[in-house]
Amino acid sequence: MKLLQEPLSLARSATRDAQMTAKRVFDVIFSVLALLFLLPLLIIVAIAVRMESKGPVLFRQTREGLNGSTFGVFKFRSMRREQGDATGVAHTVRNDERVTRVGTFLRRTSIDELPQLLNVLRGEMSIVGPRPHVPGMRAGNHTYRVLVPYYDHRLAMLPGITGWAQANGLRGDATDAALAHARIDHDLAYIQNFSLWLDLRIILRTIRHEFLGGTGN
Repeated sequence: MKLLQEPLSLARSATRDAQMTAKRVFDVIFSVLALLFLLPLLIIVAIAVRMESKGPVLFRQTREGLNGSTFGVFKFRSMRREQGDATGVAHTVRNDERVTRVGTFLRRTSIDELPQLLNVLRGEMSIVGPRPHVPGMRAGNHTYRVLVPYYDHRLAMLPGITGWAQANGLRGDATDAALAHARIDHDLAYIQNFSLWLDLRIILRTIRHEFLGGTGN
């Protein structure tokens, strides 16, 4: 899937509006069914998080959403409470001492992201879309907005639990400027080429590579 020449060529049409409505209906149905199906796992994870270290089971962090509006994204807490970074500016690195043993497993399998199904039900996120970044997100020793001049174009769609960039292995450490830039290009390619069929492809890739393959960090 290629990025078109004009990142903001998102002219409204009856077809696209219908697809966006169908996307929202799909998000709600998928989230409800996923929460019901995963409830036993979510309970086990919550108990494990509380048993290993003191603090809340869920961690909430401010992220940028549609058109730059901010909201609190939910995640299972994977760090020790006293060492967590509420701003999200300090990137997690390999063998990060702030991450608990349970948290290491949760991050590797991306299970820590599952509480974001609640954000989807609240209308703050979608199942598939550009991953929500913290305000002032840094990449390659710069803020993303300095590194990628058209960075804000990715805010034209609701952020997602997973996205085209993540489905193609572009996730994790953002210190590599080239990889960070590639994530944004993949986000824009998704926005421009969005379809429910593409969403299904991304969901299946995510389950195979992250939840089952354990490629998260």
